[in-house]
Amino acid sequence: MPTPRLLIIGLDCMEPSLVFEQWRSQLPHLSRLMAQGSYGRLESSIPAITVPAWSCMMTGRDPGELGIYGFRNRQDRNYHSMAISDGRAVKFPRLWDLLGEAGWQVAVLSVPGTSPPYPVNGSLVSCFLTPSPEVPFTHPPELGQQLRSWMPDFMMDVPNFRSDDKKQILENLYRLCDQRFTLAEKLIVQDGPDFLMLVDMGVDRIHHAFWKPMDPRHPQYEPDSPYATAIYDYYRHVDQRVGSLLEHCDQDTAVLVVSDHGAQPLMGGICINEWLQAQGYLTLKQRPDTPQSLDQVAVDWEQTQAWGAGGYYARIFLNVKGREPQGVVPMAAYEATRDQLIDQLSQLPGPAGCPLKVEAFKPQQIYQKVRGRAPDLIVYFDDLAWRSIGSVGFDSIYAVENDTGPDDANHAPQGLMIFYDPQDPKQGQVLQQAQLYDILPSLLHRYSLVAPAGLRGQQLSW
Repeated sequence: MPTPRLLIIGLDCMEPSLVFEQWRSQLPHLSRLMAQGSYGRLESSIPAITVPAWSCMMTGRDPGELGIYGFRNRQDRNYHSMAISDGRAVKFPRLWDLLGEAGWQVAVLSVPGTSPPYPVNGSLVSCFLTPSPEVPFTHPPELGQQLRSWMPDFMMDVPNFRSDDKKQILENLYRLCDQRFTLAEKLIVQDGPDFLMLVDMGVDRIHHAFWKPMDPRHPQYEPDSPYATAIYDYYRHVDQRVGSLLEHCDQDTAVLVVSDHGAQPLMGGICINEWLQAQGYLTLKQRPDTPQSLDQVAVDWEQTQAWGAGGYYARIFLNVKGREPQGVVPMAAYEATRDQLIDQLSQLPGPAGCPLKVEAFKPQQIYQKVRGRAPDLIVYFDDLAWRSIGSVGFDSIYAVENDTGPDDANHAPQGLMIFYDPQDPKQGQVLQQAQLYDILPSLLHRYSLVAPAGLRGQQLSW
């Protein structure tokens, strides 16, 4: 058997248009995998964000089934109960769990949704949600000591990547990337796993920090910036690290390169709670003089029908009678209120008065099941080109900057996948209409393993 039999290189947020079109000729290793295998755009989960997208990909379940609707989720029905969802929220087996049950030795490195670490048939290094390397972050625990002996400055993520210290961010990005790929190489040599998966968060972080200097479409484009080629240089570096990692694998190793979503220039923000106030859904007891988080201002809940949360997309929660502590929307009016909101959101214009594409999704219509405390609506502004601003106290419903720190990019609903199987080369086949949910059933089928019942995806002809 080749070592590893299957290698998955996860590149969080890698943008298909940059790899497939704009820079393909400058990315020789990715380009070779594309030419020999299959590749295509990969429709992400809704919402198209790191948490929950990687867990959706690796379980074949959607956010509704997982009960994970974003990085932060409501813990209960109180008004200020949003908290980070870590790996303990994922109740379904992931690809490496299924492979491990089938006797495969696995190595899982920094895949989002694996903090805190848990037992696998092999080794696991937890993800960017790990508070620091001072807490247990590996399985088995002694792997952490070995890892620190290899890399005393081991990083869980790029610290403060939403800041103006661009030089430091760039240094940390490369260190994070190199650590992940070097660790993968060391574990292949030391343990000879049947399966290895790593995820580099650096691609995502560099987009957020350096998109303005790269892209003339950005409203705050910086053409003369010393960082004009920062993203291009990093993609080239990642490509080289992919090539180096493949040299540690056997000729017959199957390789999947995959991103959970794409990226695009951040065109601005829609202040969702300002809009809800203007439409009469949200009432504050006192309006703040400067922008503040909704959690920090006094909301008149007895006069409030709905409130929203910020992020790459908007989440709108209804204040339902008998469900929320001071609910006012009768359950009999629930659907009518949601429909009215959808209709009003669809008419929201852009700042210049031009139409703005707004899509509002009902969780019950887009998910196979709805667990936990789902938002009542999930809203995309212009296919995520505009983000949602949750703070209140703005003099407009449009914002230029993100309210959580400097940010150049937003996510895009399509990631990418490149799959090369030396046993069945496809010579550059382009896959159409592939979804992130298709990855798990396709890989299980490839290795003749029985898929769990109820998976969302289809088998790809890769």
